[in-house]
Amino acid sequence: MQPAWAIGLMTGTVLDGFIDIAMLRTDGETIAEFGPWELAPYPTDIRDLLRRTFDAARDWNFTGLEPAIFREAEIALTEAQSEAVNRFVAAHGFAARDIAAVGFHGQTVLHVAPKHGRRGHTRQLGDGAIMAERTGIDVVHDFRSADVEAGGQGAPLSAIYHRAMLARIGAGPDTVMLNLGGVANITCFDGQEMMAFDTGPANAPVNDWIRARTGAEMDFDGRIAARGCVDEARLAQLLEHPFLSAPFPKSLDRFDFPANMADGLGLEDGAATLTAFTAGAVGKALDLLPVRARRLVVCGGGRKNPHMMAELARRTGTEITLAEAAGLRGDAVEAECFAFLAMRAMRGLPISFPLTTGVPAPQTGGRIARHETGQG
Repeated sequence: MQPAWAIGLMTGTVLDGFIDIAMLRTDGETIAEFGPWELAPYPTDIRDLLRRTFDAARDWNFTGLEPAIFREAEIALTEAQSEAVNRFVAAHGFAARDIAAVGFHGQTVLHVAPKHGRRGHTRQLGDGAIMAERTGIDVVHDFRSADVEAGGQGAPLSAIYHRAMLARIGAGPDTVMLNLGGVANITCFDGQEMMAFDTGPANAPVNDWIRARTGAEMDFDGRIAARGCVDEARLAQLLEHPFLSAPFPKSLDRFDFPANMADGLGLEDGAATLTAFTAGAVGKALDLLPVRARRLVVCGGGRKNPHMMAELARRTGTEITLAEAAGLRGDAVEAECFAFLAMRAMRGLPISFPLTTGVPAPQTGGRIARHETGQG
């Protein structure tokens, strides 16, 4: 198959108010060309709707009928993202016929990893058929369910794209990709095996801490944390959490490590301690890898927090390289990933693997909604 243009969409577990949109020319195996990308703002009312949906999802916890708000939110976010795709395509001089597929991740509202032999559960909101109808492009959606149903963690799915990125920059086995979204995850390739897993929290706990106490959306540039002092005793205790030393594959929900880990501390010390915990958890994750990392290539929103980057360097003992310095696009990576996965799904290639999600064998995934019929 010749490389073709695909669009990827991502809204993370951190509600920053934006839809990540990126184009990639790819055959689902290599990166042929980076296309345009942008952050498209969500309508303000959808952000509030999604927050209420998160609350309903935690109360539901995969027990009984799904909350009615799920469908309301699903339609609203699908319509908003479809409109964003149409604006994006037109703004950059493309037409729907130029795009082979849209990779529509949707919004994760709840994710529970497998535990003690019980199958996991995952729920993303997003209606691929509606998007295919609105955009006139084939849409790949519901990327995680097949993996979970086959016994996998359902996350992280970024590993196969991170491997393509490592290949593009000519990285060796001592370079690890680190993504800092709401949750942090790493990917490495030792020349034989690809490994990936969630390391712990990234931005979610500190953002929630700041929002609850100041009303601000996040700790911009880590300025609040930089004024605080890390409670090293509490940090040491937090780093004893069994998840951090558990063997991979493993995955997290954004609420598995909540902001109340810092309860009892002041605003600045709490932010400092939560930021240090993110960095320390990455350090614990690196200890699990067969090859000790000497360099972290960092993508995701957390890389814009210089205080978090300094803590990463200090607490992992590695060289920290921002994605842009390696010739990559740190803001676009997650959206690019779902463009890449969409093309893999269109070709019937696997998107998850035993050492990434724990699925028993390489697993295809994603449901395809064809624009001609809106079915899939």
